[in-house]
Amino acid sequence: MRCPNAAAHPALARKVPDIDLITSKKASKALSEMFVEMGVKPNSMFNALHGDRRMLFTDVKLGRQIDVFLDIFEMCHRFDFSKRMSLDDRTLPLADLLLTKLQIIEINEKDYKDVICLFLDHPLSERDEKESINSAYLASLCSQDWGVHHTITRNLDWTRAFVKDMPDLEPDRKELVISRINVLLDRIEKEPKSLRWKMRARIGEKVIWYDLPDRVGKITLGQENA
Repeated sequence: MRCPNAAAHPALARKVPDIDLITSKKASKALSEMFVEMGVKPNSMFNALHGDRRMLFTDVKLGRQIDVFLDIFEMCHRFDFSKRMSLDDRTLPLADLLLTKLQIIEINEKDYKDVICLFLDHPLSERDEKESINSAYLASLCSQDWGVHHTITRNLDWTRAFVKDMPDLEPDRKELVISRINVLLDRIEKEPKSLRWKMRARIGEKVIWYDLPDRVGKITLGQENA
């Protein structure tokens, strides 16, 4: 939906095993009822335990999991998107879509490809615009939280290395992605850091700076389907 040109490139094609959605907490009941009417099966156990912030459903016909976040996106890092959802008609703003990928600790090939698609199809800007990535917003988030900064900048470095080694991506496309990654990294580093950031930076990787909550979801889903 957001990267039609890049997503059509053979080197960036990938399977879509699940769908991630976000809505407000007040809309969760209506969403659940709509899914049931569509024949989409709720994960009753998981939703009973975590339904105040996250719900799981299964599209039985397609064999595809649907993961619904309520206001808060909480995976390896936690972000409040309650005020961000209204900024775009179809999805979260592009900067937030990028953020959901760059916050992944165990980032893999499909995530790299999603990040590359976003950089290929969209320039950087200093504000929220529908077809650009708000680098000022991302830099601000990174300047407040060392853990977020560390994960995002590390994944940008790794994505840059991944792009360089892609055999089927044209040199001009590689150059475009790498240049935009470099600009974003530079913008993040130039943003003044908070006192909390500086204090946490002294500790570094000696203390874990992330969560792995997705494992809980997979275990719960697996128990129900067993």
